[in-house]
Amino acid sequence: MANQCINKVVYGGNTLIDLTGDDVQAGDVRLGKVFHLPSGAEAVGTCAYDADTSDATAVAAEILFGKTAYKNGGKLTGTMPNNGAVSGVIAAAVGEYTVPQGYHDGSGKVGIDATERAKIVPGNIRQGVTILGVEGDMSGSEDVKAQAKTVTPAVGQQVVTPDAAQGYNYLSQVTVAAIPYTETDNAAGGKTVTIAV
Repeated sequence: MANQCINKVVYGGNTLIDLTGDDVQAGDVRLGKVFHLPSGAEAVGTCAYDADTSDATAVAAEILFGKTAYKNGGKLTGTMPNNGAVSGVIAAAVGEYTVPQGYHDGSGKVGIDATERAKIVPGNIRQGVTILGVEGDMSGSEDVKAQAKTVTPAVGQQVVTPDAAQGYNYLSQVTVAAIPYTETDNAAGGKTVTIAV
């Protein structure tokens, strides 16, 4: 039976078309694309992929969960968690926030806990000290009502504190009097010395 297809055309000694040396096969051509074999016969591609993935380096943990990709001719399904927007707070000076592994959409935020942030105001920071960009203006004497007291030594221990009932919350000065010392005549013809009370 004679060949049915023309695979080579020579005109006036010049070769215009020559498919005889081609080595393309259906598996080399994308699925559904029409081409010609070396025999000149028309064929349809059967290759279901359109890229060489033999040098791909991604692994499932680097691909978003549920998404698919191809590597070395095989299909991978992603396992990377989709965290979306993740937010966290730091509530202590030594606090840390651990960023969870996975994909983040870029809208998450980490900041200082609102209760702690409300404390970072000038009146809570000593003058000359700056914390997180807030310069302090506290002198240390705010709301102080000072009291000066005088005490006389006694035999027993004494604790000297401001008179809170009168609104004092700070001692500006404590004056300790001299130890009481007295001499008095006694009925036996001598002197009685009394030291402290």
